[in-house]
Amino acid sequence: MTAAWEPAYARRAGRMRASEIRELLKLLEKPGVTSFAGGIPDPALFPIERVKAAYAAVLSDAAAANGALQYSTSEGYAPLREWIAQQMQAQGVPAQPGNILITSGSQQALEFLGKLFLDAGDTALVAAPTYLGALQAFAAYEPRYDTVRPGQGNETPEVLRARASANGGSAKFIYLVPDFANPTGETLTLAARQQALGLATDLDIPIIEDAAYAALRFEGEEQPSLQALSVADGGGLEASRVIYCGTFSKTLTPGLRVGWVCASEAIIRRLVLIKQACDLNSSLINQIIMHRLAEDDFAGQVTRARSHYRRRRDAMLAALAEQALPGVTWTKPEGGLFVWVTLPEHLDGAALLQRAIAEADVAFVPGGAFFTDGSGRNTMRLSYSLASDEQIRAGIAKLGGIIRPLLSGTKKLAE
Repeated sequence: MTAAWEPAYARRAGRMRASEIRELLKLLEKPGVTSFAGGIPDPALFPIERVKAAYAAVLSDAAAANGALQYSTSEGYAPLREWIAQQMQAQGVPAQPGNILITSGSQQALEFLGKLFLDAGDTALVAAPTYLGALQAFAAYEPRYDTVRPGQGNETPEVLRARASANGGSAKFIYLVPDFANPTGETLTLAARQQALGLATDLDIPIIEDAAYAALRFEGEEQPSLQALSVADGGGLEASRVIYCGTFSKTLTPGLRVGWVCASEAIIRRLVLIKQACDLNSSLINQIIMHRLAEDDFAGQVTRARSHYRRRRDAMLAALAEQALPGVTWTKPEGGLFVWVTLPEHLDGAALLQRAIAEADVAFVPGGAFFTDGSGRNTMRLSYSLASDEQIRAGIAKLGGIIRPLLSGTKKLAE
């Protein structure tokens, strides 16, 4: 058989890897699989009837339909940008529409920011573990990664600068998911947020604040966004070094692919140029529909989502506690969609996944995918967003049944 021809690709193409999470989502097509893998919003929450009504209202009017199906401005639909700016104002960020860019989900925002800031060899400072999608978004621009641990003690700015310089570049930004982080579910304390801002100031670099889950708080004290803290400290949004990435995917629906960036006008202007070169503009009709949905009942939708996912979170924490596996620990998130499980060091999450699928029809994401240095192999991310309470209980029991003999076997060997 003749080998398929392939051209000479750019060097950056070699850094592109398939998402383990996206690949695992294919398992949802297999009947009987209980998936704790992707952090997929529960379709039971989608406002389907309101979406139908919104599309019908737009398309039933010829003039409105013609406009909605046309090209549009790269910045985004003006009424939606105004609505988002008002939401940011309620958080203590004096945003105006000129501070808002609409993107095709917040994932596109991350890719744009990688393109804006990273030259080959530059350093992106990220948490360990961190969101896999961000690492994918940045990868094409050939960065190296270094670790920040807000609230846990960081390397000095001098050390971070020196390591970045030794690689032939410089530290360009800090990327953080401060609220109910993907993958750990953890939230940065106020002190940790202030420490992160202090480090960014010392390094004179921006912070990319990924706020995808910020609206999904179930309990505990709400923390100010990094951008709100920066604005309060620095005298306004135009002086802020924080770039806020928001999305409607976790609250209303991911299918419309509407996210946004809130930042100084200088940064937004540069991102608009990238948007123009990428896809000209996000789907205008989807933006119009999202604006109608948000204006109609955003607060109610958030309230329903919080209640729904809190029950799922409680079910998963109770199921994990019921298993009482020696040496196994997990986070207790105050919101979001994820629980992070740490296994004894001799266990491998990827190997465990293979057994879980083959023997129990249970899927999760091995934690090693979220580390830039190959560590974290004894961890796993469990999402409680999609499985029912009963599926969570049964699925965790099946996982426990696989893990428990591995733990007791180690104990016998030690003896």
